[in-house]
Amino acid sequence: MTIKTAVSSYSFYRVSGMPQFDCIKKAKEMGFDGIEFSGLSPREGESVTDYAKALAAEAKSVGIPIVNYCTGADFLKADSVDKEAERLFEQVDLAAILSVKTMRHDATFGFKDGTRGTRGFDTEVAKIADGCRKVTRYAASKGIKTMIENHGQLVQESARVEKLIHTVADDNFGQLIDIGNFMCADEAPELAVGRNAPYAFHVHVKDFHFKWGNGPDPGEGWFKTRAQNYIRGAIVGHGVVPIVQCLKILKANGYDGYVSIEFEGMEDPINAIRIGLDNLKRYIELA
Repeated sequence: MTIKTAVSSYSFYRVSGMPQFDCIKKAKEMGFDGIEFSGLSPREGESVTDYAKALAAEAKSVGIPIVNYCTGADFLKADSVDKEAERLFEQVDLAAILSVKTMRHDATFGFKDGTRGTRGFDTEVAKIADGCRKVTRYAASKGIKTMIENHGQLVQESARVEKLIHTVADDNFGQLIDIGNFMCADEAPELAVGRNAPYAFHVHVKDFHFKWGNGPDPGEGWFKTRAQNYIRGAIVGHGVVPIVQCLKILKANGYDGYVSIEFEGMEDPINAIRIGLDNLKRYIELA
């Protein structure tokens, strides 16, 4: 089994004004096996459909596949589950134009009024699952698998993601495992990946620096986890995420797809992605 490398267009977001077309060229130039897109940014006066067709044509011309498409969603904050699902059907159509086999959509980022009261994940999982199920059944007709990612706080840790997948109960629905994002919920990445690896359709490799919450706020660039610890995006290999161990777990569970670098650090993105790719290639060999 050979795990292949990819990069998320999101990693380039701090490169001032870099169009998504240039991300394609840069990913190829840097030596990635694939690229994924996080949202689409049509040019002025261009429909999103025509833009997706042009992106797909550019990737084919450059010689690098588009391996995944990520889009936003929120089944709790939307006016209704049905309306949000129907909106996502349009995103599935875009994914089909991009010729990807997987699409990640969000599940939710919390409650509309910002408060929980007696509500929580367990009270809402059936509603979220209903929306996810509708989308994945539509996507299956296009030959596309759908998945959620472990992010957004309410559906962040491995047990909740697993419960949602079991509630949807459709083989076309799985997970985009972001090995770093588990730290946002103060969960050890290797334990979380060990739980969720059987559901992996795609993987993000993200690294974080970490500081305990009992010290002073470290300042710009750091944010708080659920338990009020501090983390900051890092170059792949420079943080505390046990990347090699997580890759070993994924391989042991039969994963042989793409692993995409998703860089969120403060360093120059191009240099950071280059260093991260060098490290990731070595880590794949070690795993």
